[in-house]
Amino acid sequence: MARTAFLFPGQGAQTVGMAGPMCATVPAAKALFDRAADILGYDLLGVCVNGPAERLNATDVSQPAIFVASLAALEQLKIAEPDAAASMVATAGLSLGEYTALVFAGVMTFEDGLKVVQARGRAMQDAAEVISSGMVSVLGLDLADIEALVIEARSAGMLEMANYLCPGNTALSGVLPAIERIEKLCVEKGGIRTVRLPVAGAFHTVLMKPADEKLAAALAGVTLSTPTVPVWSNVDAKPHSDPSEIRQLLVKQVLSPVRWEDTMRALLADGVDRFYEIGPGRVLASLVKRVNRKADIRNITA
Repeated sequence: MARTAFLFPGQGAQTVGMAGPMCATVPAAKALFDRAADILGYDLLGVCVNGPAERLNATDVSQPAIFVASLAALEQLKIAEPDAAASMVATAGLSLGEYTALVFAGVMTFEDGLKVVQARGRAMQDAAEVISSGMVSVLGLDLADIEALVIEARSAGMLEMANYLCPGNTALSGVLPAIERIEKLCVEKGGIRTVRLPVAGAFHTVLMKPADEKLAAALAGVTLSTPTVPVWSNVDAKPHSDPSEIRQLLVKQVLSPVRWEDTMRALLADGVDRFYEIGPGRVLASLVKRVNRKADIRNITA
């Protein structure tokens, strides 16, 4: 029997129009958005389907949107492949997606998870508005070359490694002058290209202070249970089952780089031979294929 891992996407996977067709055909998916509207106080599905893009891309909206859309896609998978989770041995999510994975694994209820994600999104949006900052993916350069260029680009301001995604794809976070500087340096070095990410600020760096403290306060009011399946942390690329440890890592994740490539390599080494990307977009599938081009990964899109 295959050893299966469920993967859930993070912020940046959102697109206007997502979740609409799915909710029209899967009542359980629509029910999740109805519950979300009661909690959030606005029509989240309407924003997903109709936009505008500026509102959907705002951190305090996109994070709940991707979270709910991913869990709704899970309802679609239950219909299409009712036995898909029978061989489940692990689950993980990219940044925000870790919360989706935790709800799937029973660590938090849907309601509590959504409230925490809403608080996280608001806190990160507030932190992003303090200083002009952002994120950029660098494609086609080795990690050692990027690290050297980051040191050089810091002459223009704060810049850090933020997401170790896969070979040849690393995301950086920093102030906009430093991001503009690294974009130029990467082209000069021979990188394939750079891609600005549709996020509000320098996520997974100290520029997110005090979002971590606000998140800690939100998590303090939520009961966390032992997961039914191991959930791999972005912070250390390891599985965790102790609720208090999970709580601490979620707070630390806001300021720490995401070690996604390490997580995928560890899952493969642990014998996982089938992945499902569940939620908007197909980014995670491409990242897995860059780690192991023969990997079996299936998309359940929202």
